[in-house]
Amino acid sequence: MNRRRNLWISLIAALLSASLVAGLYQLQRIQMQREGTVAVVVPSRFIGTGERLTTDMLAYKHIPESAWAPNMLVDAAAAQGKETVIPLGAGEPILDWKVGSYYLQPKPSESTFQIPKEYIRSISNGIRAGDKVLLYASGEGAPRRLFEESIIVASVKSSGNVEIDNMDNPNLMSMADGDKEKMYASRREANGMIEYLNLNMTEAQWLELDGLCKDGKLKVVVAYSPDSLNIEVSGEETRS
Repeated sequence: MNRRRNLWISLIAALLSASLVAGLYQLQRIQMQREGTVAVVVPSRFIGTGERLTTDMLAYKHIPESAWAPNMLVDAAAAQGKETVIPLGAGEPILDWKVGSYYLQPKPSESTFQIPKEYIRSISNGIRAGDKVLLYASGEGAPRRLFEESIIVASVKSSGNVEIDNMDNPNLMSMADGDKEKMYASRREANGMIEYLNLNMTEAQWLELDGLCKDGKLKVVVAYSPDSLNIEVSGEETRS
């Protein structure tokens, strides 16, 4: 009986030892494979042109070191908050030229329109280039919101054609750095009054606004949206 039990114990010990050796071999093999690969940043899903990249859109993928190129991004932080120049497929390495930081550039479906002063009833003094605003029609009948989505401000200028901003603490620089506190602080001081407003809008949006306001019965109220501080560098929002 003892002999049989010892035999079983020896057999189980041998199996466990073999399993341990096999496991260590697999770990070493994986480690060796990874040492010959590079982790690059890839989209976790398809991303269209003009979308801003956020944390949930990005992932890492190991590729062979021989397939790596210097213009492939290896740090997700370098891509967060940037806009796509061309569509990106899920899982494809992101090349540095495929993303950019041109926050004020209209998307492919948009153009930049200067809103005629006679179309405007009021503008929130705190808006700056790069902000998001909400548009309301005011005049005959009950006031109403024009568009469900917020609109990107391309520029706000003074009568002297100077961009409205805090010159010591520019809003766009704070936005690029992802610094909400500086963005907020930059609105407390300005170098002039807003005279000219340029918005990134689709053709349909502009035609609707123009059709409502050109006879003078309705005018636009431009309201600052708190979404302006939801900067994509922090991975909090996606431009849609």
